[in-house]
Amino acid sequence: MQGQQTVRHHRRWWARWGEETFSAYLFLLPSLAIFVVFTFFPAIFSVVASLFRWNMPAKPVFIGFENYHYLFTDPFESPVFWKSILNTGYFALGVPINLVVSLLLAMLLNRKIRGVGIFRTAFFLPAITSVAAVSVVWLWLFHPAQYGLFNSILIELGLPIQRWLRDPVLAMPCLIAVGVWSGMGYNIIIFLAGLQAIPRTLYEAARIDGAGPVTLFRFITLPLLGPTVFYILTVGLINSLKAFTEIDVMTQGGPLQATTTLSYYLYQSAFQFFQMGKASAVAVILFVILLILTWVEFRYVDQRVFYN
Repeated sequence: MQGQQTVRHHRRWWARWGEETFSAYLFLLPSLAIFVVFTFFPAIFSVVASLFRWNMPAKPVFIGFENYHYLFTDPFESPVFWKSILNTGYFALGVPINLVVSLLLAMLLNRKIRGVGIFRTAFFLPAITSVAAVSVVWLWLFHPAQYGLFNSILIELGLPIQRWLRDPVLAMPCLIAVGVWSGMGYNIIIFLAGLQAIPRTLYEAARIDGAGPVTLFRFITLPLLGPTVFYILTVGLINSLKAFTEIDVMTQGGPLQATTTLSYYLYQSAFQFFQMGKASAVAVILFVILLILTWVEFRYVDQRVFYN
């Protein structure tokens, strides 16, 4: 009798929770399979491959941490590796620039002006445009000859033309400008959502007390946009460290390796020189750098964020 009650209890439990849970996992299975095949397994495989000397088409040979030692100490390879780290940090300077510009434009677009929908659409277009196609257009804008758009403007102003992407000094600022322009649309939309979530009554009460625009921004807008700023800063930093397409199309890491970032150095090691072990070591180092920077953001920046 007790056994039959137990069976009936399990049947009721399965009818209530079992089928629903099984269906949920069944729907999650395709996404889980994609994650395992295209994200989890490649990440683990990269860590393992970094412990091998694997110069295709030769067979891999286990060498432990020699790839890491080679990157940090080899007199020929180490300068290039360290320069790629510095270039990555240089390129990441575009993140705060993008954040400030996006916030200012979002505040302008948050006002009641004629044709604001057209402006919002125009600013968002770079976010949905192919980065490769956009990079080709910017190649023409930065063309070092006289018919390049920017050089044509300089000629009209009576100024000397510039080599732009072929100048080791100007190449990285040009890439940063392209990165700011292409990432601005997405950030503006996020900032607009945050601005429109701030209650208007707060501004009205502050204006009654005599607060000006600067005071409103400092004590109302910026604190309440803290979570939005933190999100954009974190995602922007991650995207800047793994930027590749615009570098590959516009400079190929040059001139004189002035725009060779860690992600592009990884690509060159893997798919130009077929040094898969070294490339995997670079990928692991890039992951560790991202992990440390993200931890620092959550540890120190997140404490200053006000969540309402």
